[in-house]
Amino acid sequence: MDRFQNILLVGCGNMAGAMLTGWLAGGIPASRFTVVDPFRAEVPDGVRLLRDMPDGRFDAILLGVKPQGLDDVVATLAPLATRETVLFSILAGVEFDSLAARFPEAGALVRIMPNLAAAIGKSPIALDARGLDELGRSAVTALMAPLGTPEWLADESLFDAVTALAGCGPAFVYRFIDSLSAGAEALGLEAGQARRLALAMVEGSAQLASASPHSPGALADMVASPGGSTRAGMNVLDADAALATVVLAAMTASRDRNAEMAAEARKA
Repeated sequence: MDRFQNILLVGCGNMAGAMLTGWLAGGIPASRFTVVDPFRAEVPDGVRLLRDMPDGRFDAILLGVKPQGLDDVVATLAPLATRETVLFSILAGVEFDSLAARFPEAGALVRIMPNLAAAIGKSPIALDARGLDELGRSAVTALMAPLGTPEWLADESLFDAVTALAGCGPAFVYRFIDSLSAGAEALGLEAGQARRLALAMVEGSAQLASASPHSPGALADMVASPGGSTRAGMNVLDADAALATVVLAAMTASRDRNAEMAAEARKA
């Protein structure tokens, strides 16, 4: 982590903002961060907020703009992406070749796929790099550790699948929680109580699954006694692989859209 003493965030929306929150909560001094964002009203105390690109040298630059906004910042940002700089990107669908074409002088490129749980240090964080040695990869791992669980991918081609899981997955989980709450309400519970119970149940189940030596599938079977009420509900989810089928369809749609965005970035 000590390698990255001077970090520039270009764009600080929901995802980059969650990462900044997680870094600060993890003990990285606010003085290390500079944010360039023409729309953000404020940043945490000690972080420098600018409307335009600064002068100077940065150890790391995080691209936090939306993928379709990348070319709007290239002209002013490229001079800052020097041989001494590691360029980080959280832009879904923007591949190494697309980044290298826009920032040819950057010392190294790192793609990251986190999610909003980075703000509380609980995000899965997929990583891949171009131009980093093992020491550099170790420094990146240390920088990402306060945000959650860093995982280096074997190949860049896996980012589309990881995006569908780690990037889009939280929205699928939130939708499932909402469906549990709505179902409980339909069965007679008051709306607020149904939501609180659904959230508490999912939180406890996730923590137990994380700590258990058993797989989630095995845990499900352990809860579902033969002939019991849980098994009756599981039979509905398992019939014709209903739940597995709809989840795979959702993830496939997300993966394919990510691939489409990559193709659009290559054309640009």
